[in-house]
Amino acid sequence: MKEPLLYLCHRIPFPPNKGDKITTFNILKFLSRHYDIHLGCFIDDRYDDRYEHQVAHFCASYTLIPLSRTYSKIKSLTALLSGDPITLPFYHRRSMQQWVNATIATYKINKAFIYSGCMAQYVINPPRPLHTVMHFADIDSDKWRQYALKTGGIMKAIYQREHKTLADYEKAVAQAFNVSCFVTQTETDTFKSMLEPALQDKILPLENGLDNHFFSPNAEMHLSEPYPLTEENYIVFTGAMDYWANADAVKWFAQHVWPKVHQTQPDAKLYLVGSSPGQDVMALSSLPGIIVTGRVEDVRPYLKYAKAAIAPMRIARGVQNKMLEAMAMAKPIIVSSLTIQGMDSCPSGNLVVSDDPADIANWLITKLEQNPINALELRQWVEQRYCWDAKLSPLLSYLNQPY
Repeated sequence: MKEPLLYLCHRIPFPPNKGDKITTFNILKFLSRHYDIHLGCFIDDRYDDRYEHQVAHFCASYTLIPLSRTYSKIKSLTALLSGDPITLPFYHRRSMQQWVNATIATYKINKAFIYSGCMAQYVINPPRPLHTVMHFADIDSDKWRQYALKTGGIMKAIYQREHKTLADYEKAVAQAFNVSCFVTQTETDTFKSMLEPALQDKILPLENGLDNHFFSPNAEMHLSEPYPLTEENYIVFTGAMDYWANADAVKWFAQHVWPKVHQTQPDAKLYLVGSSPGQDVMALSSLPGIIVTGRVEDVRPYLKYAKAAIAPMRIARGVQNKMLEAMAMAKPIIVSSLTIQGMDSCPSGNLVVSDDPADIANWLITKLEQNPINALELRQWVEQRYCWDAKLSPLLSYLNQPY
């Protein structure tokens, strides 16, 4: 029998079809080989409740609590009175706290791994002493600062408030927890600089990996829905479209880059592939050549047959999985400077960094004019650097050694 471990994350870690769920699922698989996992998380997508059995396979016990985003938004307004970050009441449920307390007591749990700062609130005052490891992934408070820069009026004030209150909360969590992790060394160093020196040794990197067998141009794909034909001439963006940073990126691209590309290559298409597009993203499908797919069974065919991928993120922290996935599929890709921050440099003409609309358009026009390129050097670079087991191995020492 393995040692029990409490594992909390803010969203069910399956299916691994978006950034945080890719990470939490691979961490769940990894930790389940070493611990008896007691998993607590929320379900905030009506499509995800069907995956309970996929999660149960890795757990000694678990709770999956439905979370209404509409109710959570209303509930988060209470933070404006309490002085807390709005993120905390958004993800606070009494039933989760009761389950956490009962599980810790029943299974005599001594260790907890928490993914996402919003879940730290459930173990700040545990019923018994815990060795706690927090995986912030990235500095969420800074995203709110970035949001504030791109809005005005009352929303700007709310985002600025969230930036400040969440930054204070993140620092308090780092003080309370034994170890706090971030997804890149750059993010780790940035957060360290926000803390007093006595706390900095507890801040450590825990980087993302990639399933290089799944994301491979040679992988088998058993599909039940139509996909772009191989003769189509297109570029692709992948990502959950209800995530503001993704929606912002594709709207910017459609306005500032795509018109020149389409004018030069009128037969070209831009596929925006990802779940839950809002009305603003859906409206882009009225523009010539732009196709908004909504939720798809598998993003890999869209990557496999594309002439190039794009990741023009204007709001970003940490490592962008969409970039690693495209590279693993051997796709040329053009990214913004924010998209690639914190990553090792990859010497390849098929990975281009640019924030200039004209440069981006010209590079894409060149790719659309050419025969498809198999950028194998990008795949090899990802294979060498982004194996999940290697990236997650430090987590065992974080859970077993006092800091």
